[in-house]
Amino acid sequence: MSGGVDSSVAAALMKERCECIGITLKLFDAGKDARGCCGLADVKDAQQAAHALGIPHYTLNFTEAFGREVIGRFIETYESGATPNPCIDCNRYIKFNRLLFRARELDFDILATGHYARTEKDPSGRWLLKKALDEKKDQSYVLYCLTQEQLWSTRFPLGELTKNEVRKIAGKCGFVNAEKKESQDICFVPDGDYGTFMENYTGKHYPEGDIIGADGNVIGRHRGIVRYTLGQRRGLGVAVNRPVYVTAKNMADNTVTLGDEKDLYVKTLTATGINLIACDNLEKPLRCTARTRYLQREKPAIAEQTGPDEIRVTFDEGHRAITPGQAVVLYDGDIVIGGGTIRI
Repeated sequence: MSGGVDSSVAAALMKERCECIGITLKLFDAGKDARGCCGLADVKDAQQAAHALGIPHYTLNFTEAFGREVIGRFIETYESGATPNPCIDCNRYIKFNRLLFRARELDFDILATGHYARTEKDPSGRWLLKKALDEKKDQSYVLYCLTQEQLWSTRFPLGELTKNEVRKIAGKCGFVNAEKKESQDICFVPDGDYGTFMENYTGKHYPEGDIIGADGNVIGRHRGIVRYTLGQRRGLGVAVNRPVYVTAKNMADNTVTLGDEKDLYVKTLTATGINLIACDNLEKPLRCTARTRYLQREKPAIAEQTGPDEIRVTFDEGHRAITPGQAVVLYDGDIVIGGGTIRI
């Protein structure tokens, strides 16, 4: 229970089915005035919801693991020139790993969360991950990393609800967070300034460097290469007579390359660190749709497994700003086939 309306309503729906406790995770030192999760106000909102439901509530301190498995990977990925997705890492290493293990220590078999997604078992006994019925709220993209064992142990009570329906349930339950706004930022960087967060967290300084055009000529200076990602248009600090975008970063030379939007489109990517849900392996090239960013529209593609831990995805048409470090997630209709981390 993060303190938000979604996890509070998930708890309410689960209480109708079985014995429950509520757990809030302290993931980092957000401070008393924090605007993201882990702030004192969010813990109090979770406690109020649990009290309204008449269930026990506990706060567990996972700050050390979160710092290592999520914030550490976040920083390492940016420093390598890629762009991380910490929500996926949080699900993979914290919520559906350490939290699930702790739940079992407390003699609970099932972990329920406020994610908008669905699960079901196919006729062979295999667990499937599916999109939420409300595709505007669907969060299956950040859950592609779940294993069969984790899917067996997990419930997503909101999977067949809309956000408006969730808020109505929260109002009927008397939750103080029924109309609470959603956070759109990474929880530990609520102001969105990743570069400054990384400098403050690590004590490092990411030096300025050259911004170059497609012809290799210097056209400006950047404020630290970790502050830039492929496809970025705003905040570039250069004056040119046309829209330009980040099309490449060279970590060795500490340069950022700008180009035209057409330069961002490619058709093929390779992903590693793969997790397949709907099958054990891709035995042959598979026609599917694929998404390379959260809340992005899927595009038709062919996926082929090229190694034990590698897939190649070829889109029917050029796909914009495919970014190393992000995830590619494959779909067959509303079923998640699986995914991996984009490398090239």
